[in-house]
Amino acid sequence: MSKVLRLAYFGLPLGACLLHADGHELGLCVLSPIDAPGRRRIEGLLGGNVIDALTAGPELEERIDHELRAGQFDLLVSWFWTRRLPAEWLALPALGGIGAHPSLLPRHRGPNPYFWAIDEGDAETGVSIHRLTPAYDDGDVLLRARIAVSEKNSWQLARALDRPALSLLRQAVTLHRAGSAPPAEVQEEALATWAPEPEGDALRADFHWPAERVLRRLRALSPVPGLALEIRGLAFFATRARQCDDFPRALLPGEAAVLPQGSVVIRCADRAIAIERAVAGEGNVAGVSEGTELDERTLGRLVSSVPEP
Repeated sequence: MSKVLRLAYFGLPLGACLLHADGHELGLCVLSPIDAPGRRRIEGLLGGNVIDALTAGPELEERIDHELRAGQFDLLVSWFWTRRLPAEWLALPALGGIGAHPSLLPRHRGPNPYFWAIDEGDAETGVSIHRLTPAYDDGDVLLRARIAVSEKNSWQLARALDRPALSLLRQAVTLHRAGSAPPAEVQEEALATWAPEPEGDALRADFHWPAERVLRRLRALSPVPGLALEIRGLAFFATRARQCDDFPRALLPGEAAVLPQGSVVIRCADRAIAIERAVAGEGNVAGVSEGTELDERTLGRLVSSVPEP
């Protein structure tokens, strides 16, 4: 009979609940500082073994350090933990630590692999279960799963990766319990890319790009924050759009028009895009507050209501 593993878990409540259901002993559960469902359930299951990073305050690291040193853990497990785990913590469990990263490592290491997988036009992405090290996402890979990126936006891609990430993580923990950890594959540094949070030019689109490239950038930024645009002084964030062949041919790249049926189109290098969904920006037309969701026709009416300069 395989040994019951004593785990130190860091991450969202759902992962803790599933590992508990698999029969593992969660001697410590540190919840990510993200308001995610399942907190009350895992606290009910584990009682005093739960530390919530949302409410722990400045004593968080001291409490974790104390519990890890006192607990005699077999394995540290991470699923959507948002902070770096110090080397001294990772050295305490007998079997080290493992985590799930939502990319095919070593591609797209870092905090936002969803944006970069979409924006760079990757045909596929996936999940990597890897050994945890003091650096971000550079540990040996134990298991992988692949999915197609297709036309997903960042939120859709993240949700599509949740299930395989949890499935592989549970599989990896079960294999460790059986004493048959998967063979480790060293990451090839020459293939490594970094996936930071987008900023600066990565938050904008160049309408001299082809329409397909503009739409990739928009999907990569959607639904939050969306692609920031301004037409006739009307600021909004586009969150969904489509390629469009029906546009005034006199438009130059970056110029916009409202079609007779009410769609807002913006010219790109080859074709145009039609904005299907948007969120109103700051300081706009009276009666439309910042953050208001706009469908295709509403956006067209708003743009039409603003006099041309």
